[in-house]
Amino acid sequence: MQQIKDMISKLVSFDSVSSKSNLAIIDYIETYLADHGIESQRVYNDDGSKANLYASIGPKVAGGVVLSGHTDVVPVDNQDWSTDPFDVVEKDGKLYGRGTADMKSFSAITLALVPQMLKADLKRPIHLALSYDEELGCLGAPSMIDEMVTTLPPVHAVIVGEPTLMQIANMHKGVNSGRVYIRGLEAHSSQPHLGCSANLYAAKLMVELGKIADELKENRLQGVDLEPNYSTLNMGLVQGGIAANIIARDCMFSWDYRNLPEDDRAKVIDRIYDCAKELEEEMQASYSDASIRIDLLQVPGLKPEAEGKAEQLCRELTGLNCVMAVPYGTEAGQFQERGYSTVICGPGSIDQAHKPDEFITLDQVQKGTAFIQKLIQKQAQ
Repeated sequence: MQQIKDMISKLVSFDSVSSKSNLAIIDYIETYLADHGIESQRVYNDDGSKANLYASIGPKVAGGVVLSGHTDVVPVDNQDWSTDPFDVVEKDGKLYGRGTADMKSFSAITLALVPQMLKADLKRPIHLALSYDEELGCLGAPSMIDEMVTTLPPVHAVIVGEPTLMQIANMHKGVNSGRVYIRGLEAHSSQPHLGCSANLYAAKLMVELGKIADELKENRLQGVDLEPNYSTLNMGLVQGGIAANIIARDCMFSWDYRNLPEDDRAKVIDRIYDCAKELEEEMQASYSDASIRIDLLQVPGLKPEAEGKAEQLCRELTGLNCVMAVPYGTEAGQFQERGYSTVICGPGSIDQAHKPDEFITLDQVQKGTAFIQKLIQKQAQ
């Protein structure tokens, strides 16, 4: 157990907040694996400032299991921590530190158990997959997954170790984050006929988004423990104008559409784009250089799989006969989208994630350790 706690402390000690490079923690993990005779593969971002890393323990044969985690964490700025967030503190059966719950403890457990994996003489491999920028919208994993698909033997299952209290999650919503940039023409507020208000057209588009949000509530998914059990659309940020007596030239607002995996997200997004196009044409009728631009970031949801191999594996390893849905987004849908059977199952509670004094209980660390040890035994059979 002490080796597990030491590895958690080591990974947490790296300030891998998403706004910074993660290469220091990747360097450490790569060196650690190399010291055990394990070769790693890096997949960099465009400017080389960040990297994914994947590695295989065991023979290069089909039937491997991928253990997936992300190396980045959310910021600690302006949070009221009672301890140093990058120095793990053990107190009252809990380990405090940024990333203990989300989700460095899972990765630490897998890394600390690498010697056991080697000693077990695995018959089928265990693959480790560590990504960057998950917290910024799952930006890093796709390039790594694409490379894994082409370089690894056929994979049996992927387990994404996000915090589920070691329950098995086989569903989460997709994430569609849009930023709308509207450019109009400023003028004195007493002469609106000489200008084109970006704020006014932003409001018109927001009204349409509000209608969509209301309609989504009518399509509820029954029989699933998910709150809310329907797709949602939220507008979280609005910035527009510079003074009360100036017609606003620029306005930006954000929207966040979380779709149930079975919902037709393209239909909703097309409706938003169509409305924006109509409003842009209306603006350009009075000011030809007016524009509405939408930047969109999408992360696929995780769908329940009929007789999914990953779910069946985790049922066997945990002894659980039930599954659940989680409200947050993960990289699981990206693995599934590329043909891998995928579930989410990891130690810790999402209730502690992103908060000051984030923690994981030692009981959850023990359960996560037992889970990986059972996986090692299974892959050695």
